[in-house]
Amino acid sequence: VQLVESGGGSVQAGGSLTLSCAASGYTYSDYCMAWFRQGSGKEREMVGDFDSDGRATYAASVKGRLTISQDNAKNILYLQMKDLTPEDTGMYYCAGSAGRYCYPSIKFVHWGQGTRVTVSS
Repeated sequence: VQLVESGGGSVQAGGSLTLSCAASGYTYSDYCMAWFRQGSGKEREMVGDFDSDGRATYAASVKGRLTISQDNAKNILYLQMKDLTPEDTGMYYCAGSAGRYCYPSIKFVHWGQGTRVTVSS
């Protein structure tokens, strides 16, 4: 299984970015997926998850600004981000689980290498 993120970059506050995560050897639509991020000196946090029924949940800090979606035909997971602030700066990772639904106890067993997002004020 390989997950590869792309789409990171540098933007000014208020800007938008869309991250992509392409998978090989793994079918997104069968599993709970998630996006995580880690800022410099911060703990890694989950920004949102997306289950096999297409339902998404988001962290309070990003709700309304980030949207997770999936292209089943291309097997790509997206993270659309808008109204970015410097607090959104960090490495963003997609992760895949071994279960269909995103229960609180679910474990993410597949990880991408990350893509960096930098938001300047």
